[in-house]
Amino acid sequence: MPALLVSHFLNAARGAELASLPAEYAVELIVLPQDREARLADDLVKRIDIAFFSSDIVSQGFSRQFFSAARKAPNLKWLHVANAGVDHPIFNEMLAGGVRLTTSSGATAEPIAHTAITALLMLARNFPYWQQAQREHRWSPMPLDAFPRDLRGQTAVVVGLGHIGKEFARVARALGLIVIGVRRSPRKEGDPVDEIHTPEQLADLLPRTDWLVLACPLTPETRGLVNAKLLAALPKTARVINVARGEVVDEPALIEALQSGALAGAYLDVFQKEPLPADSPLWDLPNVLVTPHNSTAAAGNHQRVYGIFVENLQRWHAGKPLLNEVAAT
Repeated sequence: MPALLVSHFLNAARGAELASLPAEYAVELIVLPQDREARLADDLVKRIDIAFFSSDIVSQGFSRQFFSAARKAPNLKWLHVANAGVDHPIFNEMLAGGVRLTTSSGATAEPIAHTAITALLMLARNFPYWQQAQREHRWSPMPLDAFPRDLRGQTAVVVGLGHIGKEFARVARALGLIVIGVRRSPRKEGDPVDEIHTPEQLADLLPRTDWLVLACPLTPETRGLVNAKLLAALPKTARVINVARGEVVDEPALIEALQSGALAGAYLDVFQKEPLPADSPLWDLPNVLVTPHNSTAAAGNHQRVYGIFVENLQRWHAGKPLLNEVAAT
């Protein structure tokens, strides 16, 4: 029976379920110690075949302990992670060591996309004006010159059409937006967009962009993609939405564009440095909405992630292709 490394949080929440899986894909559970400084005994580490990097490991501060065990496990064959992004060097290290790597891509796509849509609606309807008036206890109907443009007919350019980008596009089109997708692969049946273009064509799309939505992975090609030149090519009425990675955007250039009025606004969930420093101008800009890398927040995430893992566990036992497997580079 293969041995599965899990956190003590996951063991408390799902241990009984995992222990009662059908015999054909049963696992033995090896549980991380509750003391962050403690390490698994060598005899336990040697038995690990699979490791489940659940989200609580990060939020509760057990990442070092988890990867200490994973690095030392000579028989580790497969690592499943609760998040979709695997741009941290540790994951490349695992792949380079011959460990198969799968993600939970898609598990949080809907809440992230819905958070981004909420921000789009707040900015489109000029909610920051009303929020400021509320904080100051002012009854202040919006003046005529601050009335927002109708949302219907505006154009959203979505960079990255994975699970998040597609869900955002689907809802945006329902709101009446024209949606242009940017990705390397050609249009497929069911893509919820009006047009598809390649990344090389992005510059040509900027003059007609009202909403530049970043939902792409962080890669050498996307790092620093949104720079001063790109921002300058956007209309002054355009806004940026970033639910990708902070490093996709040149943050100083973005701040300059927002402060100077060259850009109408932004919703940012991710930043070059996290937590966002308290002295960052982004906190106080009236045309910016900030969330603490938390657009994914949803009570159903854990169940969706667990469901993907269990499906992959069955596939792994049966020798079938795994969902969301990351290819070694």
